[in-house]
Amino acid sequence: MMNASLSRVSVRNSVIERLRRHPAAFQVPARNLDMFTVRDFLTPAECEGLIRMIDADRQPSTVLGETADPDYRTSESCNLNPHHSLVKAVESKIEALMGIPFEFGETIQGQRYAVGQQFKAHHDFFFTDQPYWEKESAQGGQRTWTAMMFLNHVEAGGQTYFEKAGVRITPRAGNLLTWNNLDTNGDPNLQSLHQGSPVEAGVKYVITKWFRESPWRPAPAVPAH
Repeated sequence: MMNASLSRVSVRNSVIERLRRHPAAFQVPARNLDMFTVRDFLTPAECEGLIRMIDADRQPSTVLGETADPDYRTSESCNLNPHHSLVKAVESKIEALMGIPFEFGETIQGQRYAVGQQFKAHHDFFFTDQPYWEKESAQGGQRTWTAMMFLNHVEAGGQTYFEKAGVRITPRAGNLLTWNNLDTNGDPNLQSLHQGSPVEAGVKYVITKWFRESPWRPAPAVPAH
């Protein structure tokens, strides 16, 4: 079992070694970026159940940093209930696959993209010179790995595009895509720049799990008045 003092590099090495041994995992030939896919990671029933959860709670997506572009992120999203039996089952599968303990992960987020909706090029890691870093540093520190799971086939568009790494991933129901947001030295990896390309036909559903370098400690909810 890992502990809270694990270094970023040791986590990278542990996850890569684990994924390389997994019979269903495939290392994606990405330029200077650790990336793997696992086919049929989620079952059709799991995908359908997660889609229903997203549709029930979705609302306009937000961004952490400031942007003047109203079209930067136009999807809908929601945090999935971590106490729901389906979500707990998916969490267990992710932990078994990657070997990163549950407490290092943020709450799974569900996302829905209708025709024309997108998430323009961005990084999942935190920029430490931004105002949000003080808060994020206290809540678990830097993000390490991202695990994204596609819940349905998309009629057209909706690829996840890593321009700098030279990779374009087409959504396929049940497939998992995971990448390391940090480089071989444990520093933020600019090669991890990616975007959710606009959906051209149909609807796209995904869930995303982000991991931190230390156990994640979300800020307590502010009670409504």
